[in-house]
Amino acid sequence: MSQVPQHKFQLDESQMPTRWYNVLHDLPTPPPPVLHPGTGQPVGPEDLAPLFPMDLILQEVSTEQYVDIPDEVLDVYRLWRPSPLYRAHRLEKALGTPARIYYKYEGVSPAGSHKPNTAVPQAFYNARAGVERLTTETGAGQWGTALAFACAQYGLGCEVWQVRASYDQKPYRRMMIETFGGTVHPSPSELTAAGRAILAEHPDSTGSLGIAISEAVEVAAQDPTTNYALGSVLNHVLMHQTIIGEEALLQLAQAGETPDLLVGCTGGGSNFGGLMFPFLREKWAGRMNPTVRAVEPAACPSLTQGTYAYDFGDTAGMTPLMKMHTLGHDFVPDPIHAGGLRYHGMSPLISHLYETREIEAVAKPQTECFSAGVLFARTEGIVPAPEPTHALAAAVEEALRCKESGEEKVILTALCGHGHLDLPAYDAYLSGRVVDHAWEDADIQAAVAEALAKLPTLA
Repeated sequence: MSQVPQHKFQLDESQMPTRWYNVLHDLPTPPPPVLHPGTGQPVGPEDLAPLFPMDLILQEVSTEQYVDIPDEVLDVYRLWRPSPLYRAHRLEKALGTPARIYYKYEGVSPAGSHKPNTAVPQAFYNARAGVERLTTETGAGQWGTALAFACAQYGLGCEVWQVRASYDQKPYRRMMIETFGGTVHPSPSELTAAGRAILAEHPDSTGSLGIAISEAVEVAAQDPTTNYALGSVLNHVLMHQTIIGEEALLQLAQAGETPDLLVGCTGGGSNFGGLMFPFLREKWAGRMNPTVRAVEPAACPSLTQGTYAYDFGDTAGMTPLMKMHTLGHDFVPDPIHAGGLRYHGMSPLISHLYETREIEAVAKPQTECFSAGVLFARTEGIVPAPEPTHALAAAVEEALRCKESGEEKVILTALCGHGHLDLPAYDAYLSGRVVDHAWEDADIQAAVAEALAKLPTLA
């Protein structure tokens, strides 16, 4: 009798990591500092205090290799963690590839994505600091859903500005946020000066994450009982997500595998960094040597076509200046269905790793991604969110290369969420209404130059 191949690799609660990994400790070269737009000098804790509790500020600037996860956060994590790692046997068979494909599945969380991994600690630290309400932005809605859930755990109010395109495309995300106790506004809105300014110039604006950030930051900055929470980009956010990679390392060891390729979708960088950073630590220590590949939408190609420069994290210019791969802070992307990947910039840490050639990046059109998502659903039984279909498309591409060459690569990808609330996007694809959008380099460069010309002159 032939042995049944193992499909699922699951840790028990006692094996769940109790520390987050801080990649800043091990970077071969340090990243450029975040700058104050008024002085041009590196920001200090006092500059961030109006928006974040001191615990998160200290994590943002920390160079300690590990940070202990508070017991109160671990208690909530146990609702869904450790999350499973799967071997995609049926996908491999459909592709006829000798490659072995594994996926770390974060869709088992209450929000259906990886986002609660940072929403929960952010809500906890804010509640401990006496904050009463958090504001935030959200694109597709996964982050807004996660923060509303997390705020409910610690008795905080939650107010969310959702990018108008996603607010219209994904009504069930709004309903889920409201079910968890959050309030949702389409962005741009009439509730803030930043929103009103955009609407005055573009009454039919589909919005952007940069605009929604401006609105959420504006409201938080005006109320001493309110703080702002960001779902991606910042160092502490990516650090909280490293519990994904730490678990995946243990689970791949269960499978007796070492990855040759790691692939993840990138919008702001939290899902990608969360899986990849612990593996990069192992690579730098000489214990493995995987290729690490970021995949972004061709409609919002910050890594592959953007400029590495200091820029605002929001449209209205309220945030500090971060050196990152950017399309310009006033960039409004085509309203693609992968709303979580529509940010104009990339995490400074991910940008730095790309600039120093520690990782590589590719851009994928929507139709190729949805094709991979449908194939994955029909073989593995999970309908992926539109965002991770970008990583799946790249994994399928590599698996087909292995089919041609006969190479038995081990591929690990981050399936950062399910697509149960994104079915209108699949309906658009299946009915032939999804249109690919790409940018000419000259148009991107002109837009970036125009945006960067508006920045304050740095000494």
